[in-house]
Amino acid sequence: MGENITITSADGFTFDAYLARPEGETKGGLVVIQEIFGFNDHMREVCDGYATEGYLSVGPSLFDRCKKKLELGYSSDDITRGREIRADVGWDDPIQDLAAAAKFAAAGGNVGSVGFCWGGSLSFLCATRIDGIAASICYYGGQISDFKDETASAALMMHFGSADASIPPDAVAAISIAHPDAVVHMYQSALHGFNCNHRTSYNEAAAESALERSLEFLDEKVAA
Repeated sequence: MGENITITSADGFTFDAYLARPEGETKGGLVVIQEIFGFNDHMREVCDGYATEGYLSVGPSLFDRCKKKLELGYSSDDITRGREIRADVGWDDPIQDLAAAAKFAAAGGNVGSVGFCWGGSLSFLCATRIDGIAASICYYGGQISDFKDETASAALMMHFGSADASIPPDAVAAISIAHPDAVVHMYQSALHGFNCNHRTSYNEAAAESALERSLEFLDEKVAA
């Protein structure tokens, strides 16, 4: 369904991105934000899925500033490598690239963001640091609590797993207190990465429920 494109950031850096266009009516634009495994097959599937639902979906390759065309699997070595590159890339450059991706996605109308793991935290920062984002959806963003005191200008929805050892309940509670208007969902027995059907942590029931809620949220906040 999708195609590979390039986008240029405000500082002149050009990065790869994946673009999936709706076949029918376009409801809006959506920035799809990767995990620490690069913009891999799973992320392309996510883009394609949201495009099927009517959203012009743009997935930037946020590791490009450090390592071009890097796609990782889900082994322990891949996790270690992904964390190393995430640390090298930092936060400011990805936000700059996400802002450029959001401008591109605006061709579809109002713009939302959805991110997973590291991308879940970045999706939160889209809501606090990027102008023109109407709604941000955050799947198990482990660093959101570090940035919870930032003010969001976009509507927020967050998805967490109750069995996610990397995001303790008190962190989720602190985020909810800091952002009382955010819609926060907790999925019983769901692990970190429960949305990814390429991982052993995949939880079909939680993933389907979260997707249904996310689409309703986007239809209300972005497509409206």
